[in-house]
Formats: sequence, C-alpha cells, structure tokens
Amino acid sequence: MFRSMLVRSSSSAKQSLIRRNLSSGSVPERKVAILGAAGGIGQPLALLMKLNPLVSSLSLYDIANTPGVAADVGHINTRSEPGMTRDDLFNINAGIVKNLCSAIAKYCPHALVNMISNPVNSTVPIAAEIFKKAGMYDEKKLFGVTTLDVVRAKTFYAGKANVPVAEVNVPVIGGHAGVTILPLFSQATPQANLSGDVLTALTKRTQDGGTEVVEAKAGKGSATLSMAYAGALFADACLKGLNGVPDVVECSYVQSTITELPFFASKVRLGKNGVEEVLDLGPLSDFEKEGLEALKPELKSSIEKGVKFANQ
Repeated sequence: MFRSMLVRSSSSAKQSLIRRNLSSGSVPERKVAILGAAGGIGQPLALLMKLNPLVSSLSLYDIANTPGVAADVGHINTRSEPGMTRDDLFNINAGIVKNLCSAIAKYCPHALVNMISNPVNSTVPIAAEIFKKAGMYDEKKLFGVTTLDVVRAKTFYAGKANVPVAEVNVPVIGGHAGVTILPLFSQATPQANLSGDVLTALTKRTQDGGTEVVEAKAGKGSATLSMAYAGALFADACLKGLNGVPDVVECSYVQSTITELPFFASKVRLGKNGVEEVLDLGPLSDFEKEGLEALKPELKSSIEKGVKFANQ
C-alpha cells in the first residue's frame, strides 16, 4: 500500500497541533505538497496540514481522486490554498518512490523531503541514490519520518508510568520497522521507576505498534490516522525550523555518522537548512545497548536493498 510522502519548499505542534495564536501575517510563505494525498494516510494528513497556520500553499498529488480531496479541504477557512493535481505523477508499482524522487529532483530540487512511504528503512536510501544521480542530493533535506514510533512510545510509556502523556518525551532510534525500532525509555521524561519486564514489554509493543493496528482492523487496514498525525507533527517541526524557531529537535531517519550505518534514526536539530545537527545517542541502558547491536544487521540489509534497487 502506498503511503504518503511530504515535500516542503525550502524557504512540535504537541497536543495543540494547530497553534492558532500565530499570526499568519507575520509567518513566511511556505508551500507543502503531499504526494499520495488521496489515500488512507494522505487524506487526514491533507486535513491536518490545511489546518496548520504555517502553511501558505498546499498541493495535493495522487494517481486518482485527488480533485475531490482538494475541493473538500479547500472549503476549510484557513490560510493555505490547496492546489490542483497531476494524476499521472505516479506508477503503482514497486518503483513509485524512485519515480517520485526523479520528479522531485526535476521540479523542486531544493525541497525538504519527508518520506513516509514504507519500508522507510529502504525508501530513504532509494531517494538518496536517485537524488545523487540527479546531482542535487543534500543529506540535510531528506528525512525518514519515524515520528509515529515516538508518538506510540510516549503514549504507551505514559500509560504505564501513570503520567500525563502531554508531558512525556521518549527518543526513539534505529529504523522504522520491527526490531530496528528502539525506544530509549532510559532517557524518557518524566522518569518513572518501571521494572525491566515492563520496559521490555513497552519496547516490544512500540516495535509491534503497526501490527497491533492491523490486527485490530482485522487485516482490513493499517495505521492511517495516527500516521497522518505523526506526519503532520514532523512537518510542523520542519516548518518551524525553516522559519528560524530555535531548538527544534525531533527524531528522524537521516544520513548519519553516529553509528557505522549510513542511515540511522536519532534526535535531529532542525533549522533553516533542514538538518542542522544530528545529536549523539546519549547514555544507553544495557538493554538498549543490546537492542542497538541487535538491530544493526537488519537495518544494514534494508539500506543495502534500497541502494541496490535504486541502481538497477
């Protein structure tokens, strides 16, 4: 199933995703495009981005049904103006990301690209290779959106720690699938005295969050609403960084040198150029150190698979 990709022109909404107290008159012009806007993630993501006061222009693209989505959200009385579509932009095959990135390289080479299309562990390396071939790759402007893992870790941790979820922060590192997802509950705030068994169970639930939703939907769907929410959170953070808001830090899957792997998810400081700094992992518990070593082979394989596909 194709999952949406956000593209943002180069120029965290926590619980109150829409910070309505911002004056649109003093906010720079920012264009956001959603590629895959008519799907299960794309539609609610389009709604959330239409409500974001930092967005001045919203463009929606997909292979079908996009004019209806654009007309629908276009009636909402907010700042952004939805654009129309190019329905022939996509192929519905395994090379969809490859084709999209070729189009991005041609039409908006300076955009920040937020990759939601799974498997993110491979699609981000695919995008990087396509951009390299086009001679416009900027590692500071390509992001794998792993925010849903952070959202889940926060929610599950708050439930066990019995603390308000709005006050919780949990970094999540590694990748965006199964065992490559490693929540760092030892760095969670506020700290709670949870047993090793509970932390192990929380880690497993965070890793299996997507499967939990698929099973709850009896195999008839996947995480769409929560993914759209997470995508909108990360997009909002990118927009704030572009606008010069200081100390915007979110977890994301980016080109990285903090491990021996070429791509890795960790805390990233966002700014006017996209990635301003990839932050160190910080102190890890013994359990987390084991998890880090365990995830590396699978993540390495996924990265290599993406690079190989892009160069076929």
